[in-house]
Amino acid sequence: MPISGVVITTRPEDLDQTQRFLAACVGVEVHGADDQGNIVAVFDTRTTGEMEHLLKTVNACPLVLHAGITYLNMEDVVDDEGLNSGTFR
Repeated sequence: MPISGVVITTRPEDLDQTQRFLAACVGVEVHGADDQGNIVAVFDTRTTGEMEHLLKTVNACPLVLHAGITYLNMEDVVDDEGLNSGTFR
């Protein structure tokens, strides 16, 4: 279960619209922004593949100048028997 801290940069005049776009993205939680167009967000996804897709989706938005991961935490999911529930063996 990856969780990442992300900084997203947009033009100051596009800040409100970019925040609305991000609010509509599943797995994105905006935590703050400044008047220069920098937005701090958390991406919370189930898999690394979903994280990669979400980052590519945000970067593909015409309002976004750049989105980059600044922090990444990965945690294994453990089932009731104490075993990883993933398929890697």
